[in-house]
Amino acid sequence: MPIDEYSGGQRNGSYRVTSSKSVSGCIRVPGDKSISHRAVMMASLAMGTSEIHGFLPSSDCLGTLLAFSLMGVRTERISENHVRISSPGAISLTEPQTVLDLGNSGTAVRLLLGILAGTNFHSVVTGDDSLRSRPMGRVTEPLSLMGASIDGVANGKRLPLAIRGRKLKAITFLNEKKSAQVKSSILLAGLSADGPTTVIEPVATRDHTELMLPMFGATCTVRGNEKTVHPGPLSPLDFTVPGDLSSAAFFMVLGLITPGASLTIEGVGLNPTRTAIIRILQLMGGKIQVTTMESQGEPVGTLHIQASSLEGIEVPEELIPQAIDEIPVLAVAAAFAKGRTIIKNASELRVKESDRITAICQALSSTGISVTELPDGLIVEGGGPAPKIHGAEIESHNDHRITMSMVVLGSRLPPGETLLIHGTDFVATSFPGFVELFNKTAGIQN
Repeated sequence: MPIDEYSGGQRNGSYRVTSSKSVSGCIRVPGDKSISHRAVMMASLAMGTSEIHGFLPSSDCLGTLLAFSLMGVRTERISENHVRISSPGAISLTEPQTVLDLGNSGTAVRLLLGILAGTNFHSVVTGDDSLRSRPMGRVTEPLSLMGASIDGVANGKRLPLAIRGRKLKAITFLNEKKSAQVKSSILLAGLSADGPTTVIEPVATRDHTELMLPMFGATCTVRGNEKTVHPGPLSPLDFTVPGDLSSAAFFMVLGLITPGASLTIEGVGLNPTRTAIIRILQLMGGKIQVTTMESQGEPVGTLHIQASSLEGIEVPEELIPQAIDEIPVLAVAAAFAKGRTIIKNASELRVKESDRITAICQALSSTGISVTELPDGLIVEGGGPAPKIHGAEIESHNDHRITMSMVVLGSRLPPGETLLIHGTDFVATSFPGFVELFNKTAGIQN
């Protein structure tokens, strides 16, 4: 089978990947991670009972559920993907009696900081080794401008962080980091501020927060690049999470680079601030047909993918911020394109779960791909539909997206070659069931 969960010499889990036979069928990917986090948070701030369908039961999102249960919110798993949240409301959340450990999730901790800053209690947040190394100043500094009291490692720029909740001041903030997490943290903090809070974005980022806040009863307006939230309570909601386009991207690339492939992915979220990866792959010659419909303010639809002859391109820099999570698997697609692919303006990759620029360059190089690392990106010399690649033993650096990207590459190895990937346990942070779905899609029933 294409992926075998290998136990020999295990280092946080390992996969042994061999070539796939074929790629075909109709699949669904799990619920969107970004939206699942936000749905849990907003439902926990709303007084009453909310139902969340399509919830992603990954370790990251389950960590967000646990954090709010420690603050007095009742959370029930009705089924694997259906969560019921009964909350006393934002002003009645209670002080957690233990440290809030968000594991590997940068989204959870950064958004939660905005919420905790405006409470009436003291709290402490932390994460795993990877998360404790990631920059938090991009969030704590604007929150401090709102009057938040946040102390911690590196002058409050690294986890663990201690937050003393208090009434916050409204601000107007320029989001120079091009980060949806920064924007979202400030907007969530704005619900507890003394007036309207505005975030100005020079470059558009994922807009799930400003779409979802009005659904939960908040007054949130968008005027051009200005996003403004007014203080006030939220209301409970029956909400459905669409499939995660970032998870679908692995199967999109798998379908494009596998000869004879024909694959359909249903129920995928197609928010325009997330579809840059589709546009980039289409610019490379990828045959991706998109059918869209509306669902609770978020476009949802179906993707039809056919095997394609890809061409190397210089990726338009303005598309990079909205495809930042998909760059590792885009690099794999580039390896199977004819000619050179240049990816720049992606320095944000260096402060993800790993330094993803270095990690993907090392991984590709280990399998025989010619790749050049840049300060803010990489250059991939594509070998066409059948590049000269070989098996290898590589480290994922405990990064789920590096692991899944290299699984896609490994499925196209020559017969008899094997790719051994270490540090695969973290796939569960975003895509539980990945191995089973991949093996099924590649023509092997696990």
